[in-house]
Amino acid sequence: MESAKLAWYCARTKPKHEHIAAANVRKNLGLSVFHPRLAVERATRRGPVRLVEPLFPGYIFVRMVLAEGASELQFTNGISSLVHFGSRIPTVADAVIEELQECFQDGEPMAVKDRIAPADEVSVADGAFAGMNAIVLRVLPARRRVQILLDVLGRPTPVEVDRSAVTLVNDRIAAKLPSLAAER
Repeated sequence: MESAKLAWYCARTKPKHEHIAAANVRKNLGLSVFHPRLAVERATRRGPVRLVEPLFPGYIFVRMVLAEGASELQFTNGISSLVHFGSRIPTVADAVIEELQECFQDGEPMAVKDRIAPADEVSVADGAFAGMNAIVLRVLPARRRVQILLDVLGRPTPVEVDRSAVTLVNDRIAAKLPSLAAER
């Protein structure tokens, strides 16, 4: 019987409750939990802010014997359900979890380096152009500035702004995964 062996399962959490769910599963059920997180920097109107975000928003991985832990897991604060397809609850291969764990040493968030490059679409978060989207023309790392192309009064206009005043529009975790894998 497959459900009688120890395996990794993916649990869906309540929105923005990944850390709460992980802590409750560890503390209340004594199960192993893998909850990979990223340390990112975001530009805001008040300047750059460091944030910790889940690699898989809305999900954590739990190691358990399905027949013994599924019902308790369902009623754990922060957990919505186990990921399932109809009545089938799939396992996550140990090799997949092990490979991910190699990237996230000691359960600490992985620092994600800023990857703004020419042709990226950015949003201006600070200054006179706050809220406007633009295209990066050049990155000027020595001065921590970027040259962006803004649409001002119906005309494309190159403008130089502080790097901390812009954030990637397409700043999804999935877009970072290829670069995360390449850094290993």
